[in-house]
Amino acid sequence: MMYYLKHLIDYWRQNMKQIIEKGILLVSCPDREGIVAAVSNFLFSNGANIVHSDQHSTDPVEGHFFMRIEFSHQNLSEVLPTLEEAFAVTAAPFSMDWSITLASRKARLAIFATKEDHCLQELIWRWQLGELHAEIAMVISNHPDFKELTENAGIPFYHVPVTKETKVSATETHLQLLKEQNIDTVILARYMQIIPGDIIHLFQNEVINIHHSFLPAFIGGSPYQQAFDRGVKLIGATAHYVNEQLDEGPIIEQDITRITHRYNVADLKRHGKDIERIVLYRAVKWHLEKRVIVHGNKTIVFQ
Repeated sequence: MMYYLKHLIDYWRQNMKQIIEKGILLVSCPDREGIVAAVSNFLFSNGANIVHSDQHSTDPVEGHFFMRIEFSHQNLSEVLPTLEEAFAVTAAPFSMDWSITLASRKARLAIFATKEDHCLQELIWRWQLGELHAEIAMVISNHPDFKELTENAGIPFYHVPVTKETKVSATETHLQLLKEQNIDTVILARYMQIIPGDIIHLFQNEVINIHHSFLPAFIGGSPYQQAFDRGVKLIGATAHYVNEQLDEGPIIEQDITRITHRYNVADLKRHGKDIERIVLYRAVKWHLEKRVIVHGNKTIVFQ
């Protein structure tokens, strides 16, 4: 009896050490034959099991190829550096841009906001429901209004005033906070300030903004007033990565709602808020789930 019990314990200990973990592989490269076979054979040969695969290729003559693979692997967190080193050899002949991410890792978010709370509220609510795979490390605002809202959710709040005179020092404070908290991604939840180039360069394709119009229409300030003046019948919102060109970064998600001639500017803003909050949430969620690949000034979003 003791003999069998000992073997049962040994078996349990051995198998408890083998933890199945999920990884995400993103690939972007010039299109050519053999990419899928090379990636699949690599994963199989290195003990990984493909759980889900999605791919897209553009024009076959001078096209580009994109792939997102979810795979499972024993003790992936331990072997990830070795796996990455080995995959570099497979990727080189295809000139791949690629990344392998441990799916369980939670990105650290910093949310910037000003005085409109609907997008901030949505992100906090979704995070509390477990629908955002991330840690909201802090909220930064150029006004003190959201201190109670943020701290009641257990999130640190930082009030950093931004004026024409203090813009440089405010940027230095922002950079210090972002570095101290090891932030991965910055979310602009209706933050009504232009983001300095220093932050954009440090967080390349990791700053997500919500613009309250269906870009490229009505770029810049007061888009609802611009839409009203133009007499449009549809209004929308656009979530995009931030680059140094105002409201011209790669678009991640957009949505619209129909309006009528009876709506004034206040009506447009009220209806627009619902679109803004859900569009930003979708974009952030897809970014965190590694479903977005940036290619030039466009994105490929795997659903």
